[in-house]
Amino acid sequence: MVLLLFVTTTTANNSTTVNNNSNDETTGNQYIISTVLVVFLLVLIIALLAWYFLRLKNQRKAVVTTVDKKIPNGILEEQELGHSTESLYTIIPPEQQTVVLLPRSSSASKTYLPIPVDHLEEEYRLRSADDGKLFREEYNSLPGGNPQGTYEEANKEENKEKNRYPNILPYDHSRVVLTELEGNPCSDYVNASYIDGFTEKNKFIGAQGPKEDTVADFWRMIWEQKVSTVVMLTNLKERKEDKCYQYWPDQGCWTYGNVRVAVDDFTVLVDYTIRKFCVQYASDAAKTPRLVTQLHFTSWPDFGVPFSPIGMLKFLKKVKSVNPDFAGPIVVHCSAGVGRTGTFIVIDAMIEMMHAEQKIDVFGFVSKIREQRSQLIQTDMQYSFIYQALLEYYLYGDTELDVSSLEGHLQKLHNTFNDGDRIGLEEEFKKLTNMRIMKENMRTGNLPANMKKNRVLQIIPYDFNRVILSMRRGQEYTDYVNASFIDGYRHKDYYIATQGPLQHTVEDFWRMVWEWKCHSIVMLTELQEREQDKCCQYWPTEDSVSYGDYTVELKGDTLCETFSLRDLVLTFVPEKQTRMIRHFHFHGWPEIGIPAEGKGMIDIIAAVQKQQQQSGNHPIVVHCSAGAGRTGTFIALSNILERVKAEGLLDVFQTVKSLRMQRPHMVQTVEQYDFCYRVVQDFVDIFSDYANFK
Repeated sequence: MVLLLFVTTTTANNSTTVNNNSNDETTGNQYIISTVLVVFLLVLIIALLAWYFLRLKNQRKAVVTTVDKKIPNGILEEQELGHSTESLYTIIPPEQQTVVLLPRSSSASKTYLPIPVDHLEEEYRLRSADDGKLFREEYNSLPGGNPQGTYEEANKEENKEKNRYPNILPYDHSRVVLTELEGNPCSDYVNASYIDGFTEKNKFIGAQGPKEDTVADFWRMIWEQKVSTVVMLTNLKERKEDKCYQYWPDQGCWTYGNVRVAVDDFTVLVDYTIRKFCVQYASDAAKTPRLVTQLHFTSWPDFGVPFSPIGMLKFLKKVKSVNPDFAGPIVVHCSAGVGRTGTFIVIDAMIEMMHAEQKIDVFGFVSKIREQRSQLIQTDMQYSFIYQALLEYYLYGDTELDVSSLEGHLQKLHNTFNDGDRIGLEEEFKKLTNMRIMKENMRTGNLPANMKKNRVLQIIPYDFNRVILSMRRGQEYTDYVNASFIDGYRHKDYYIATQGPLQHTVEDFWRMVWEWKCHSIVMLTELQEREQDKCCQYWPTEDSVSYGDYTVELKGDTLCETFSLRDLVLTFVPEKQTRMIRHFHFHGWPEIGIPAEGKGMIDIIAAVQKQQQQSGNHPIVVHCSAGAGRTGTFIALSNILERVKAEGLLDVFQTVKSLRMQRPHMVQTVEQYDFCYRVVQDFVDIFSDYANFK
């Protein structure tokens, strides 16, 4: 409007000048120049605005947003950075969807030598510098595939509809060939390729996620190739997009083509689900049924890669342990069968190479297997994630224990006289304390408006998993509470680790309990210890008390052997809605050190789990004073003991390491770390008569 007014005024002024002095040639020239200049500026501004809005429109397509209150537990990779992921393809009808493939760089002829394992940490640091510039260069130097490879079978008109993505096809020379069905000449085709392991030829079959009309072919491939293990690395839907058709029954049995599949058993864990199927060739009942185990990794985020490789390494170990020696190839699939599929296969091969040759050759191995299936490893983030997983494995190794070996392991940890090849308790714990605290991911908690809500300035939740409250209308920063979502053994975000409320954060505490539908609160500190305030009392001693919009009423207070059990009624006053809350207040933790024995902790963990089963498994609120040391110890023990009961296995080191990646300083002292081991030993001793632990 200002610009138009300027033009009108200029034109009007110039017109007046011309009318008053028509012979003034200089003034006439000024009018023409002014008009041309204004028109030029107008055209330039319109062009710039058009360019800006076009760019904004393209960026909006690429922006990754979250509608949830919690950001996915992974590293985001956005299209606007020029990276593609397996989840990225043009938004067009499903039958035309294609996977975005990165253009090859001009440095594609460059090669990279194997890396000795003792140089791995330094090489990873160098490649990660400058936002992973050297990783991108190395990834872009990879050959795209086999120059002599052909796709004649995949491109046949009868087979085109069997491909999920028209630009991800198996080579003719390495494709899995099915037995041809009578009267159907193209029935030998499935979008799947043989892929070598480190030393074992055709160790894997890399496949696309089955489509609805290729499920029968997928199961026929499993039967004909004598497959015992299927690795699934995608979810059925991601960001409302179909990634894979559900090719198994939820219960009972189903027949796909000539293959009958019956559900035998399934186990849901935090990072993956294990399903066991009894598979039989339906048209020939004389053939012996086979057991096929599907391991479904569910923790790969929609975009990018997992935040930590810990879950993937545990998953890989499980895959290797369930696959029998006599079995055929391991089927590995995601959606297209190249990105996550290739990532999994390369990590497996390089760990084997690490053991056999004390070096890794990621570049050489990816180059080799791309000759069997093109485009394996789809992004530079997946490529760098392989190195991250290998470094994690090299630095920390396999710290998993069978409960039967726990006693001997504890003796080694506590033996201070024999150096040998042992790793002492202090050395093991020191590896945890060397983990970097990601201060750059604590921006919300460090905002000036939120700083006063933190009890201890060093213990602030990470932004990626902080508990978010609903923002109060017209009040900024009211969505913050010092609390973090923590994963359980079977479920994500099973715990909320938080600090003991301050006097001015009690209402936020109860708002969190209400909004996240919590029914269990575990308190691991006294209100005062050593004459210092550790926690504000946030419940009534009798009757009821109000905190803003919330009223808390005491219904019962029972003293058990080592903890108090309080039954509370929480009321959200504006809507007059109520909820029963059970408050577990552990008294067995001394002011200094750790509990004298583990039984009290075992008892309270069992009581909390029983309450959870009755109330619907919503998040358990756990707090001490700062929400790190005792809180982390309780959550670590809960997860460890649940795994011991389910699998007879434990991994104290990786359990605590995982917690520390979700909230700083979880399990704060070496005494608390040692206590985790001792409680597990107490648990095994108590229940060894009733369970097959030894």
